[in-house]
Amino acid sequence: MSLATACALAPVLNHRQRDPAAEVAALGQIAAWAVQFTPAISLQPPRGLLLEVEGSLRLFGGIGRILDAAKRGVADMGFTVSVACAPTVSAAWLLARGGAERVFAGQRAIREAISPLPVRVLDCDAQALETLAAIGVRSLGDLLSLPRDGAARRFGQRVLDQLDRALGLLPEARVFFTAPPRFDAALELAAGVASAEVLLFPAKRLLTQLAGYLAARCAGIQRFRFALEHEDAPETALEIGLATPSRDAGRFVILVRERLAATTLTAPVTRVRLEAGEILTLAGDTGSLFPDRMNDPGDWARLVERLSARLGAEAVHGLSPRAEHRPERAWQATAPGAGAGQAPRSPRPLWLLERPRPLDEVDSKPHYHDGPLSLIAGPERIESGWWDEADVKRDYFIAQTPGHSMLWIYRERKQPGGWFLHGIFG
Repeated sequence: MSLATACALAPVLNHRQRDPAAEVAALGQIAAWAVQFTPAISLQPPRGLLLEVEGSLRLFGGIGRILDAAKRGVADMGFTVSVACAPTVSAAWLLARGGAERVFAGQRAIREAISPLPVRVLDCDAQALETLAAIGVRSLGDLLSLPRDGAARRFGQRVLDQLDRALGLLPEARVFFTAPPRFDAALELAAGVASAEVLLFPAKRLLTQLAGYLAARCAGIQRFRFALEHEDAPETALEIGLATPSRDAGRFVILVRERLAATTLTAPVTRVRLEAGEILTLAGDTGSLFPDRMNDPGDWARLVERLSARLGAEAVHGLSPRAEHRPERAWQATAPGAGAGQAPRSPRPLWLLERPRPLDEVDSKPHYHDGPLSLIAGPERIESGWWDEADVKRDYFIAQTPGHSMLWIYRERKQPGGWFLHGIFG
């Protein structure tokens, strides 16, 4: 019906102008995701994909598992799908287009399978469909029963060629799809979204596409970028990093959820874009007869990723010794998981105070809270820093409190001297 008639019948109808370019882009994104099942994919614009999966049956465990995975993945990307499997490309396409989700092998069964399909599944003009309806041809079986010469003169050879290709009587050459070298996908939102957490739903659709794209290339990523586009404001960019390369969609979703929860939008979001430029080779996991969960670094890597997504990358780092004698300068921040340098040979406390704390001195002995300290190791003399005007001259000791806690203290050799607490042993 016309748009005016539809609006008259449903005044609250939400309608949009058709965007053929967006349809082609969406079809290409689904194809890039589906390459994980087979590299032999061809597009059937504006709303079809054709996959040659015979060579992948053993890898995935049969056609049933491939079809289930395809349905589930396409649904996760927000599309509805009708699937069919047949010995010829055209037969599978006609069955899927007619909504007959059949799976069969054997060329002799093709005619029986496609005969009940309505003639509208053929790619022919409206006039041909009207003529077929006028003479009582409702199904492909009716059309196949007509004399070929008369049908060719009346409806054109092109209609019969479609049937012959479906039946395997004519060859069919297809141009295979080639996935782009980098992942870049976008999703238009039906309306402006003012809450960052609500964006997780469209983000999942894009992340599912990304995971399939990476699986097809046996690759992973360690960084990706979400761009939240606004109508009247600069985009909000979310840079998300991983501790180790991955192609796990569930892992991506967790990080995006953490990041969105900490994001405040300056304006409603009208479009979401996902970009992943640096694609890394990633081999599959090797199974073990006796898995060792204690030495599995996966949980640690995921913890680092979640903390970085929630708190920011600058708030999560490792520590590494540095070639410096002054204790307060003998460490440096490193990337999580980076190799540590050479640690000092002398014992050092894990907890170093931000500023040394003065200690009372009674009868020439340092005191801490509940009484005098017993010096059990030392002195370790440190004199350093004369070149940067932050020189120190200290004698360090390991001391024990009456409660048997271990402290790291020093006696200042520069005037005015005194005892100071610098660290606590765990």
